[in-house]
Amino acid sequence: MANKKFGLFTAIALAGSVLLAGCGGETATDSGSGEGGGSENPEFLSILTGGTTGTYYPLGGAMATIIENETGIDTTAESSQASAANMTALADDAGQIAFVQTDTAFYAAEGSNMFEGEVIDTVSAIGALYPETIQLVTTANSGIAAFEDLKGKKVSVGAPGSGTYINAEQLLEIHGMTMEDVEAQNLDFAESQESLQAGQIDAAFITAGTPTGAVESLGATTDVVIVPVAEDKATELIEKYPYYAKDTVPSGTYGLTEDVPTVSVLAMLVAQNDLSEDLVYDITKAIYENTDQIQHAKAEFIKAETALDGIGIDIHPGAQKYFDEVNQ
Repeated sequence: MANKKFGLFTAIALAGSVLLAGCGGETATDSGSGEGGGSENPEFLSILTGGTTGTYYPLGGAMATIIENETGIDTTAESSQASAANMTALADDAGQIAFVQTDTAFYAAEGSNMFEGEVIDTVSAIGALYPETIQLVTTANSGIAAFEDLKGKKVSVGAPGSGTYINAEQLLEIHGMTMEDVEAQNLDFAESQESLQAGQIDAAFITAGTPTGAVESLGATTDVVIVPVAEDKATELIEKYPYYAKDTVPSGTYGLTEDVPTVSVLAMLVAQNDLSEDLVYDITKAIYENTDQIQHAKAEFIKAETALDGIGIDIHPGAQKYFDEVNQ
């Protein structure tokens, strides 16, 4: 089991996970051994997602329904503080499945960045889902048109324990800045939306699949601006941090009148290693073969043939078995 003495970070991340622990349940029905995992299925499955106005939460709700229908195990989607907090929560047995950014999962596996010196080796991948676009969101009256305009501004850089913080840090770095150059605010997506509407902050980093609920809600009351990442800066970022990819927020999203270039990481699903191979096989099959039941724009990206792209951690044996079958 990973060493989980994360100090203040863990205290923050686990504060929101106390209620989640009750969803873990005791093990119940025996489903056969399955290499690389436990021999029994849990009575309940908890999928840790993100804030209720992000993309993880509605997708998690749809996947919980699919998994429950296909496996017969009571499954719920839980709101959380997203990627890094989700990795910690799984390590602490406060959930069984979670949404995580591919970069954050990589940091946890190697013990770097927010997991500096602490390795989480009890979690493995189910599969990649869709691009998570890094959106630097502001409003038309903010006067912010480029990253350099952020100096001295109040900027939301993500909830404590979220991968968004690291994305913000790395994008600022590529633009010659650090967190010290902005008045960093640790807000989740809903708080960022409310603060932008109220004029309490100037901009917000939001890493999520587009369209993102919080940004759509902001666009209902004000003109949304997505600050572009220039081609040369995107190239520089990817050369240093190869888990990024070039991306675009399409015209028409949030009322935008033209495409906005930016970058993205990938959203992925992870699971506790001790879930049985048979169960994770069933979970993986349920998700990737029932995407037509997911009423979200990102469902079109969830495909078995691309599910292993961009993953830098071990694949759960159950998921690997499924992908080996469908991709042979």
